[in-house]
Amino acid sequence: MTESPSTVDELVRHRSAQYPTKPMVIDTVNRITFGELDENTHAMAAAFLEAGVTKGTRVGLIMPNGTGWVQTAIALTRIGAVLVPLSTLLAPRELVTQLRVASVQFLVAVEEFRGHRYLDELKSECLSPTDLPALRGVRTPEGLPQATAATTATVDAVTATVTAADTLVIMFTSGSSGPPKGVIHSHGNALSAVRSGLAARCIDADTRLYLPMPFFWVGGFGSGILSALLAGATLVTEEIPRPETTLRLLERERVTLFRGWPDQAEALARQSESIGADLSSLRQGSLEALLPADQRAAPGARAKLFGMTEAFGPYCGYPADTDMPRSAWGSCGKPFAGTEVRIVDPDTGEPVPAGTIGMIQIRGRNTLRGICRRSREDVFTVDGYYPTGDLGHLDGDGFMFYHGRSDDMFKVSGATVYPSEVEEALRGIDGVQNAFVTDVSGAVGAVVIAEGPVDLLQVTARKLLSSFKVPTVWLLVGSDEDIPRGGTGKVDVAALKQMLARSSAEQT
Repeated sequence: MTESPSTVDELVRHRSAQYPTKPMVIDTVNRITFGELDENTHAMAAAFLEAGVTKGTRVGLIMPNGTGWVQTAIALTRIGAVLVPLSTLLAPRELVTQLRVASVQFLVAVEEFRGHRYLDELKSECLSPTDLPALRGVRTPEGLPQATAATTATVDAVTATVTAADTLVIMFTSGSSGPPKGVIHSHGNALSAVRSGLAARCIDADTRLYLPMPFFWVGGFGSGILSALLAGATLVTEEIPRPETTLRLLERERVTLFRGWPDQAEALARQSESIGADLSSLRQGSLEALLPADQRAAPGARAKLFGMTEAFGPYCGYPADTDMPRSAWGSCGKPFAGTEVRIVDPDTGEPVPAGTIGMIQIRGRNTLRGICRRSREDVFTVDGYYPTGDLGHLDGDGFMFYHGRSDDMFKVSGATVYPSEVEEALRGIDGVQNAFVTDVSGAVGAVVIAEGPVDLLQVTARKLLSSFKVPTVWLLVGSDEDIPRGGTGKVDVAALKQMLARSSAEQT
């Protein structure tokens, strides 16, 4: 066994020997130890081999979060099959598109979840075998064949052929704009990326981790499942997070670390007192809304971990339980080992000096291996960097500050406006809880959670921003629930624009 396992199979064997009776994953009904994970997924891998799945086979997986998802994914990746996690939220046409883009050859899907009958929907959408020419097998998790003794005996021989360079997973991005991309990651780069961020996310062998993210996103698969395996931690999950059931789960399992969406943490905090849940086991590094007031940091003092599917999760951060240097407040921390970050001029591609906003590019052992149906030349620069489409700057000490998406920036009277810069200034005004900025027909628009009045906000903004950056279209709302968001929790910028346009029309 290598000191640092470089494939999922090596990692499962290593943790099974180290922690045979320790829970690896717990859901609302079941719990699986590291030893059971090794044994169960070895048997399941044999069943997949019996069904014709082997090293290199691309296997789609549609299941809700739970011990079943974890065991199915681990069984497949141990034998070198390429896991293709698919969202349980996909409409039939979207499902067919992703199966086609990733050239999925074998599909494992539950019969039904939250009103979706995936296999029935797939049959109704595919009118011809040529719609999905690569697909040759479809099964439910319960429908795998019983492996013969001969097939079971070959599992170890197959797992021994899997290397760090082999493809582990094709992750589809949630996509803030444009069609989803199938991002390719190897065993080596994915495990390296997750390993590099464990310390910043405060995950170690004593952690009992809860994440609301679905496993079909990198936040659930990488920051959840693979993090628990790499750290020897315990992962706690549930099919459908709901405040009352989630709070009881956190209490029952003595969860020590709650990572994920700030919105969900805030919703849980609002209900925790009325429900009477004991969350005293949570420690620093958890989202602060769930921590006692005396354990919360000053606004901006802790890093906002920053990442993307192409980086297999966070690639910038700072220990989540530690204040950054004062000069770095509001930053995303520093790039993790294994990821190089450079900032370039969006137009010329030339690197820019420290402190200058530009396009973020990344490369290194932790980053993506490619994108489905795109050549390497289409994905990477000549010297191997991946243009992220994100805007940011590095300060003189190497801390990275995020300034939004390159397609979010806009010009007013020929001058460039970065929405994040305006948002940061507005959030610093007394009485402003949050602010979201976008362009409205060439003007700066702001949706602000505050009591107002607008005139006072505008006067104060003029003292903080250059005149062309000061919003001229304002909309005040009462709470974060008034902010439109997509399925991933990201702000729906198109809906913001519509809200501001209506507000502007009503005011004229």
